[in-house]
Amino acid sequence: MAYKSKTDDTAYRQLKKDLSSGEIGRLYVFHGEEAYLRDHYLRQMKEKLLPGGMEEFNFHTLSAKEFTVKALSELIDCLPMMSERTMILITDYDLFKGGEKEELGALLSDLPEYVCVVFLYDLIEYKADQRTKLAGVLKSNGLVVQFHRQGQNDLISWIARHFRALDREISSEDAEYLIFLCGDLMNGLVTEIGKVAAYASHHRVTREDIDAVVTPQLTAVVFQMTDAIAAGDFDKAAGVLGDLLHMQEAPIKLLSILGLRLRQLYTARLALENKKGPGYLMELWDLRWESQAQRLLQSARRFSLPWCRRAVERCAQTDLAMKSTGADGEELLISLLMELGLKKSK
Repeated sequence: MAYKSKTDDTAYRQLKKDLSSGEIGRLYVFHGEEAYLRDHYLRQMKEKLLPGGMEEFNFHTLSAKEFTVKALSELIDCLPMMSERTMILITDYDLFKGGEKEELGALLSDLPEYVCVVFLYDLIEYKADQRTKLAGVLKSNGLVVQFHRQGQNDLISWIARHFRALDREISSEDAEYLIFLCGDLMNGLVTEIGKVAAYASHHRVTREDIDAVVTPQLTAVVFQMTDAIAAGDFDKAAGVLGDLLHMQEAPIKLLSILGLRLRQLYTARLALENKKGPGYLMELWDLRWESQAQRLLQSARRFSLPWCRRAVERCAQTDLAMKSTGADGEELLISLLMELGLKKSK
């Protein structure tokens, strides 16, 4: 089955159609950040192509180190045993940096009907060189599928479905809060969903259940620290910083994330001063969801413009001191937090 060139979204829809109809093609490239979806559809493909537990005979793998055109050609020549198809999975082989591109292009342009070849990018990024004949072969004979991070509404619906499968319910607001804490990649979220569902004592999951058991991303924890400053709760902000330092997080790393947060707050405060909406911040900071920009604007309302400007300046000065003076990083970070908290309380 040959395919015309398709956009990422069209290729993703075509893959779902192929799997639904059972008319799976001969050549695919899987890449993108959302590994959970990629692995989900790869499993579906194996189940469709290799029914009856015949993987041992008809499923073949090649790593990047093992890959040669000859090795792939030999696997392609392996006829299916007690099955109609074979499947070959090649992991992390850079199609456009490897040698033998012309030979590989010729091989992939004339695959037999019984074989399905999948190039999977996991640890390396897929970068197509459109100037090559090989890129043309992939477009005309295969399907290049990029698995993107999911949009907000789709991800919230996915979280709700997973909680329902575990006999729990979650509100859209709390699902969004879970994403804020844990990030928007499904592999990380599915683990935290299981922890929360097991911990929750009631059918409806609460924010307290989430806070009790999830492992938040470092960026979310630092953001919570600045929110505590905004609320005038310096003790909580200091407690968060103390916990992070106790976990041996590097002060320079914490300062980098804090600096990003303060710069975002400063621009959000400027947006409020100039009557600009969330769209301005989404474009400026390459934010994917409007709720992220709204959260920034909500936090920025608690700070004055002079405070935001001074906070950014002091963060930059502390960064320079950490890198150039040899002063203790923890002491500098604690001093900066105390200054930010004191200035906010005045």
